[in-house]
Amino acid sequence: MRLGSLTVHVVSDGGFKLDGGAMFGVVPKALWQRKAPADEHNRIRMGTNCLLVEAGSDLVLIDTGIGDKGDEKFRHQFALEEDATRLPTSIADAGFEVGDVTHVLLTHLHFDHCGWNTSSGGASVGWVPSFPRAKYWLARGEVEHARHPNVRDRASYDPRNWEPLFEAGVVELFDDRAEPATGIVAQRTPGHNSDMCIVFLDSGGQRGVFWADLVPTTAHLGYPWIMGYDLFPLLTLENKQLWLPRAQREGWICFFEHDPDVACARLVESKPGRLAAEPLTTTA
Repeated sequence: MRLGSLTVHVVSDGGFKLDGGAMFGVVPKALWQRKAPADEHNRIRMGTNCLLVEAGSDLVLIDTGIGDKGDEKFRHQFALEEDATRLPTSIADAGFEVGDVTHVLLTHLHFDHCGWNTSSGGASVGWVPSFPRAKYWLARGEVEHARHPNVRDRASYDPRNWEPLFEAGVVELFDDRAEPATGIVAQRTPGHNSDMCIVFLDSGGQRGVFWADLVPTTAHLGYPWIMGYDLFPLLTLENKQLWLPRAQREGWICFFEHDPDVACARLVESKPGRLAAEPLTTTA
């Protein structure tokens, strides 16, 4: 997909499942299951839609999926798709190698967003950066929290996904805003946690937005449809009310990281004050 001078590829790390109640917070199951049917364990399908963006001589990867560190218990708990195409293969299918990536931009450090940051270098080496030429861009506050999580969210963090990056000297820390390449801007957007970012793509008068976990799926477009995982749900609400109307009004291309069926869409007003997704193909 072309967006001004940027070329955007959606690259997936395969599907998984999470508890539907946790994904929709205070929204009753009678409502959310119409949009996201649950299995016998109350889990709903989730995607891992990362972005690979060509920006001049730079190749920027936004988030890195779940990775391959999980054991059998982990794979069963999250119902990882066993035969799914994983992120390195998705990047190859887009015509690139992991060594071509120049920047890895992380929206936050939960395990399902940064799992391929590192890979095993063998028993004698340990975990090493998966993208050997890349600088990894991390929000300073998110790193601080990931290193000292609270009891509510510590299961979401795995130090193997970021500490080897510091050991390798490939981390670029930022505070409220970062622009690793021209037209690609991470903006701190608290709600899901204190320092999660959404990412804007801006080129040639066209704009896209990678919502990360502010709006994880198209089912979360309703303002009160907020994950139970969010540490600061009222900030999530505030940021959705800030950014979603503007995205609809200005015709932004929206990328949904966890939607298993709709990775890319424009927003339309289906009823006054109610937004819906109009799916786009990523080859448009």
